[in-house]
Amino acid sequence: MTRHLLMLRVTVKDGQRALLTRNGQFERVLEPGRHRLFDPAHARAVEVYDVVRAEFPAERHAVLMTAKPQLAAELFEVVETKADELAIVSLDGRPTHLMAPWQKRVFWKVATRVDVERIDVAVDPKVSARHLTMIVRERNTLAAEHVVENHEAGLLFVEGRLVERLAPGRHAFWTVGRKIEVKRLDLRPQALEITAQEMLTKDRIALRVTLTAFRRIVDPERVVSTVPDVDAWLYRLVQFAIREAVAGRTLDEVLAARNVLDAELRAYVRERIAETGLEVTELGVKDVILPGEIRELVNKVVEAERTAKANLIRRQEETAATRSLLNTAKLMEDNPLLLRLKELESIERMVEKVGRIDLHAGDGAGLDALLTGLVRVKAPQAG
Repeated sequence: MTRHLLMLRVTVKDGQRALLTRNGQFERVLEPGRHRLFDPAHARAVEVYDVVRAEFPAERHAVLMTAKPQLAAELFEVVETKADELAIVSLDGRPTHLMAPWQKRVFWKVATRVDVERIDVAVDPKVSARHLTMIVRERNTLAAEHVVENHEAGLLFVEGRLVERLAPGRHAFWTVGRKIEVKRLDLRPQALEITAQEMLTKDRIALRVTLTAFRRIVDPERVVSTVPDVDAWLYRLVQFAIREAVAGRTLDEVLAARNVLDAELRAYVRERIAETGLEVTELGVKDVILPGEIRELVNKVVEAERTAKANLIRRQEETAATRSLLNTAKLMEDNPLLLRLKELESIERMVEKVGRIDLHAGDGAGLDALLTGLVRVKAPQAG
């Protein structure tokens, strides 16, 4: 827009429109092209707007609507939403704007096709799959999106009230005028380590017991209505159960009856979680931690028991060896040949350890006498 003497020159490009005003009052719309306007008093002004997929100020439209309602209806598409109503505005078939309740927006329609789809969110808070593809999900304050995995249970709460259990998959909800919350609970078995505080046995010995529990959610709806925090609640319950079990037993009973103690704990816990929707598949004592001086005494007792057991086994072996030796002696007493063989066996073992043997036949005796007198299997009988 330029001024030259008494003339006002305006150039409007394709894709633009210009609003001509005189002394602040609207006169007409300038189409694309070059315009020469007589304006000696400089009373005219021009406002140039882009009209291709463009928005027009709502306040300016209200003034124009008052002055030229028919012209405003030809140039603009007005989209206004009510309470509990959303609007998806598409420009030339492409979803561009998502409007919240009680909003008003004005779009040029001289070069753009404007389509409006209105959604009544008071009827159903769920976002349909078609609408989900039409809106921008990032930083969207009008819709909330949640994904429920295969191993999870998704519970939908609307204004704090449980509405339904969601199937695995992607879900989206309109958050206009309501509070939407989706609680996801893991249905897989979970391991929980319970470290008990210091407690006293029946014989007044302090110890600490560490347990391991495997729990699983079988009824998600009941769990969320009865237990605020599953792991914390189960942790306290098992702590109380082990404290009651240890307080009624001596140290020896605690150390010796681990299986009985595990069974008693499982029965105690399962009885109290029967109405909560939880299931404890396994529960048992993992470690029993004793004070230093008690642990030393227990180690000494165990060592003494092992020593006594080893001595007993050694005595049993000695007795068995003596009995075997006695049986051998009886056999040799009844059989001189067996005795002679035993003697030769003993001599053989002795000879294996000797490096050199010198034999002397004596005076007047030859090699034959030496060999004949060396080994006699059978002793000569007395005349």
